[in-house]
Amino acid sequence: MSELLKMINETLEIIKQKTKLDYDIGIILGTGLGGLVDEITDKIEIEYSDLPHFPLSTVESHQGKLIFGKIGGKNIVAMQGRFHYYEGYSMKQITYPVRVMKFLGVRTLIISNACGGLNPLYRRSDIMLMVDHINLLGDNPLIGKNEDALGPRFPDMSEPYSMGLIKMAEEIALDNRIHLHKGVYVALTGPNLETKAEYRFLRSIGADVVGMSSIPENIVANHMGIKVLGISIIADECFPDALEPAKLEDIIAAANSAEPKMALIVKELIRKI
Repeated sequence: MSELLKMINETLEIIKQKTKLDYDIGIILGTGLGGLVDEITDKIEIEYSDLPHFPLSTVESHQGKLIFGKIGGKNIVAMQGRFHYYEGYSMKQITYPVRVMKFLGVRTLIISNACGGLNPLYRRSDIMLMVDHINLLGDNPLIGKNEDALGPRFPDMSEPYSMGLIKMAEEIALDNRIHLHKGVYVALTGPNLETKAEYRFLRSIGADVVGMSSIPENIVANHMGIKVLGISIIADECFPDALEPAKLEDIIAAANSAEPKMALIVKELIRKI
């Protein structure tokens, strides 16, 4: 057995002491979006610090808990707080929880994030479904020896975000009169925000929003055959000719403002899956 599979088994041993259920759906909750856990019933919470080989969240707005329970009658496992490259973690550490989710039974992963809007049609607190991404993190979680038991050496990325899930989310938004965008997410390492010239460059290569996460988790999910829905809240407007200094409290407030709409879409989507 490889070292990675041994690590996963050690993490699973602790989880199985708390719950022996299978969980079909995984959720990664991003900046300012952790409140969705209030919608989870029959909750079992495990601190990341109690899970072998799990990194620890170091970002103020990320709680650092793995939460098991139900939404819409479905068994779900949610990460309340994610990990970022800028925290000093490797890509394999960042994506380790997604590996564990696969062994818990997860077949559908919902990835949420707060991001900066590059598309001039987007406004603060709008919601965007991710239809594609551009990886400018300068690294990839699949670099190194491939673990054949987890996925292929060269995973296909022609549909990184499930078009079926995107269509379902669009229908839910339409039924509930929620305005949605569909666009391309680009990730950079951070933690600094970008310059005006960088925003112009990112827009010119086809990005609609910019963030510092989500893509590593998506790559690993695709590697293991997990379907992904990516949903972004535009928490800041990154228009070079009208750029103002960004404040973390404003970004979190914008994410919190849009969270009820995002939560509704996620809840209804889980019911329909």
